[in-house]
Amino acid sequence: MQSIIRVLSLFILTVGLTAHAQDSQKAKKMLDEVSAKIRSYKNIVIDFKYSASNPKKNLNQESKGNVTQQGDKYVLNFMGITRIFDGKKVYNIVPEDEEITISTFDDKKDDGLTPSKLLTFFNTGYKYAMDIPQNIKGRKIQYIKLTPLDAKDEIKEVFIGIDSQTKHIYTLIQTAKDGTKITFTINSFKTNQPLSKNHFTFTESKYPNYYINRLD
Repeated sequence: MQSIIRVLSLFILTVGLTAHAQDSQKAKKMLDEVSAKIRSYKNIVIDFKYSASNPKKNLNQESKGNVTQQGDKYVLNFMGITRIFDGKKVYNIVPEDEEITISTFDDKKDDGLTPSKLLTFFNTGYKYAMDIPQNIKGRKIQYIKLTPLDAKDEIKEVFIGIDSQTKHIYTLIQTAKDGTKITFTINSFKTNQPLSKNHFTFTESKYPNYYINRLD
């Protein structure tokens, strides 16, 4: 009887591990489809909503923004700041202070997060699992749970909601170990828009009264 129980337990464990592996592969396949879809577009224009909360830190913040991206180049408008990346330099334009900071982009810096990375960061460094699907305003949104492989990572988990039909990201929910929760919700996702050839070019003459801080 004990041998039968051991065999049965081994069978249940094997089935469970196989199901988990298949679940992980299914989640990774869906994320790969999202990445491939993003790479297939000449450019993307996104309007989004951002929120951050943490009751322990008395944090409750909401904002809206938009970003236009073509390859690595982008123009991001968020929290009253415009950031332009022309492929080499990053320009942070702050109208409230009439100040512009110009620096050479360094991919190795922690603050070097670009919109393209925001839409593809999940390709490495995480283990994946399918989560619950939801019907949101007539759209089937499939959630995928990401858990960092590095135990020292400050991020506890990330949930990515994907439109099952378009394979576009609808929402991203990130929870840190300190309880801070950050949510990005994409309200509008447009692709292959007509853009001027100077769309990602910083024109200094547009800001005659601004103080320009050149960091390098």
